Amino acid sequence: MSAPEAGEPLPRQRRHTLFFLEVIRDFSPVFLDTEVDMSGVLAHRASALESEGVRYSTTSYVLRAAGRVLAKHPDANAAVRGRPGRLRIAHYPFVNGKVALDRTLDGRRVVLGTIVPDVHASELPAIQEHLAAVRDGDPEKLPAFEGVRKLHRAPWSEGRKAFRAAADSLALRPHLNGTFAVTSLGHRAVDSFHSVGGTTTTFGVGRVLDRPVVREGWIVVAPVLRLSLAFDHRVIDGAEAADVLTEVKEALESV
Repeated sequence: MSAPEAGEPLPRQRRHTLFFLEVIRDFSPVFLDTEVDMSGVLAHRASALESEGVRYSTTSYVLRAAGRVLAKHPDANAAVRGRPGRLRIAHYPFVNGKVALDRTLDGRRVVLGTIVPDVHASELPAIQEHLAAVRDGDPEKLPAFEGVRKLHRAPWSEGRKAFRAAADSLALRPHLNGTFAVTSLGHRAVDSFHSVGGTTTTFGVGRVLDRPVVREGWIVVAPVLRLSLAFDHRVIDGAEAADVLTEVKEALESV
């Protein structure tokens, strides 16, 4: 049986994603990736689970590491708006991380973003507490997602206009979209991927998998994470992006 020729409108629950994709068309993304030896992270996580009863997520470790690195790279933590020749850049004295979450809203599976504030100065317990509250709470009631719910209730043109106005504000953007983004598909059989999160830098987190690595001339098996970085070439160049990715890798490997 063939599908109806006219089709049907996309569900309202996907409107915020469509508005977001329209806004990021101006981005000029370039993609990098690396491998991270997660032996230290996994040992720390096991110790924390035993002593604190808390299981820290890989995303929490990445947020903490990236927050501290980006605080040392203000251009990579900046945001721009406008067209070529009329671009304006804003630098922020803080680092806010946006995390993409797989949630169900009004019966529809969607991506929702949460902003973890001040990750440049936050420790793992505070970061994990924030993520757990948003992950385990009801997205149809959580205040963090009220803006998204309003966009879904509003007429298309109204919602689109409101989303664009918020995205164009360099003052509002770090609080609505973060100063950098982290998105993870490591809970499934995804080794690596690249994503543009609407910020100058976006980290893509794959799964941790045992792989062969070389240590002191010997090949051993270690848990390895594929970590990617997408950066907006309008704001920074590849050399600084490579510094950021390398420093995050080093921070994770020194946990």
